[in-house]
Amino acid sequence: MSLKERDKKHLWHPLTQHKTHPEALAIKKSSNCLLEDYNGNTYIDAIASWYTCMYGHCNPKIVSAVKKQMETLDQVIFSVFTHAPAVELSEALIPILPENQNKLFFSDNGSTTVEIAIKMALQYHFNLGDKKDTLIAFENGFHGDTFGAMSVSGLSVYNGPFEDFSLKVIRIPVPNKTNIDSILKELSHLNSIHNIAAFVYEPIVQGAAGMKMHCEKGLNALIKYCNSKQIITIADEVMTGFGKTGKNFASDYMENKPEIICLSKALTAGLLPMGITSCSEKIYSVFYSDDLSKGFFHGHTYSANPLACKAALTGIELLTSKEVQDQIKFISKSHLKFTEALKTKAIVKEVRCKGVILALDLNLEINRYGNLRDELYHKFLKLGVYLRPLGATIYILPPYTMSNNELKKVYQAIENVIDQY
Repeated sequence: MSLKERDKKHLWHPLTQHKTHPEALAIKKSSNCLLEDYNGNTYIDAIASWYTCMYGHCNPKIVSAVKKQMETLDQVIFSVFTHAPAVELSEALIPILPENQNKLFFSDNGSTTVEIAIKMALQYHFNLGDKKDTLIAFENGFHGDTFGAMSVSGLSVYNGPFEDFSLKVIRIPVPNKTNIDSILKELSHLNSIHNIAAFVYEPIVQGAAGMKMHCEKGLNALIKYCNSKQIITIADEVMTGFGKTGKNFASDYMENKPEIICLSKALTAGLLPMGITSCSEKIYSVFYSDDLSKGFFHGHTYSANPLACKAALTGIELLTSKEVQDQIKFISKSHLKFTEALKTKAIVKEVRCKGVILALDLNLEINRYGNLRDELYHKFLKLGVYLRPLGATIYILPPYTMSNNELKKVYQAIENVIDQY
């Protein structure tokens, strides 16, 4: 029995309707930007396996560091103990985060980092004796699958069965060059009639919405307003963090900074699951008390796992290296050049890029998980490129280690496929 057949017996895959999509492609191994299946076919991973393996699959430096750590300390409870990988990670991460960030809280994944951020914001107000129960979020945002994170997400394809059980959330439009004043006016009105605890947002790029990009100036104005009104600002940098927008964090593009930041995905370079919720000293100080009940009683079994911390620490060393920074600039420039070629095609409705993120919308009616979307997906695979269209949106978010030839092959595959429509 093949691995694909064995897979069908017991495994339930995420974001999959198994009756209409019964088979998963079995991957045997990976290296740098390539995935290899059991038939020896290779595929360029043009989305870094959901934006995680940004330094390439099985990066030798990261694998070596984690292997060495595994021989010394594999796991220990973080509630009463500490260890060098966690401390060293904090000393490497805090200096590259926005300057107001000062504390790190560990968890397991992107969804839980947002869940923690929401709980921090709600308890922040509770500890100050001011109960606030309303959250503000952008339309069409995505922040995860746990209930709090799902509540502030605006994509009904994920939320549908659970919307009646969600937290109290009010959605506002994303800012563009023409609507900033109207959004600020709306936000001011909402703040006058609701007890708003926090504003949760993806800075600049909404990933699951189809890499939709919004106005930095407008977002900066919203953050400034919220910070002035004691509305806790929560930047979900799970997707955008660690260099993908051309800066270490998308929040670096704005003068006004969030009080809380959510990190995961590329945090551990795709090797091990981990999440971090960072916050300012202002947030932390409200939990720091002789009153035990004001502490933040949230914890995960694998919080600050030493192996994951070592992977993250090595990832930051790579991110801040000249070699990787040069690669980010190279890919960003290549994307800009490719966008000019795409703009000449009638099938392309819109094209946009930021850093190593490039997205194009097709002039086609395509359901998010419809047949035509699947058709595009399989055509890319046949050309040896792994891309995962979001409805009519095709996007590239490659590992920083991708070569010029590999990048050209990805571009050529996109042109080859879309020219058929």
